[in-house]
Amino acid sequence: MGLGSRIFGGKKTGITEGYVDLEKYVESKTDEKTSAKMHVAVGEIQRYEDIKQLSDYVYGGNVLILDFSPVSDEEVILKRITDELRRIADDIGGDIAGIGNNLMIISPSGVKIDRRRIRGKYA
Repeated sequence: MGLGSRIFGGKKTGITEGYVDLEKYVESKTDEKTSAKMHVAVGEIQRYEDIKQLSDYVYGGNVLILDFSPVSDEEVILKRITDELRRIADDIGGDIAGIGNNLMIISPSGVKIDRRRIRGKYA
């Protein structure tokens, strides 16, 4: 008896070995009454010019998790990007913080980023 059959019961409909089709669990339609007020997106920055498109997302009141690993070796470009993102966060009254070595999170006004790490009981 596999893990999937223990969780979802004895039937194996929609479940194959090591694969669960989650599409049937996703709501098929989204109307304006149930849509979220804020979204979280993961973006990747390849060059400095990408900031315009990414900043539009944050100016729209959304949270952006940004992967900057493609430019992490280029110190000058990385400094320009982080300085511009800090200005954007200050401009909208938001917050910006680093996550690990190659990720940043930029939040809009009203969302503060807690910089403390939350650890499990047995960590």
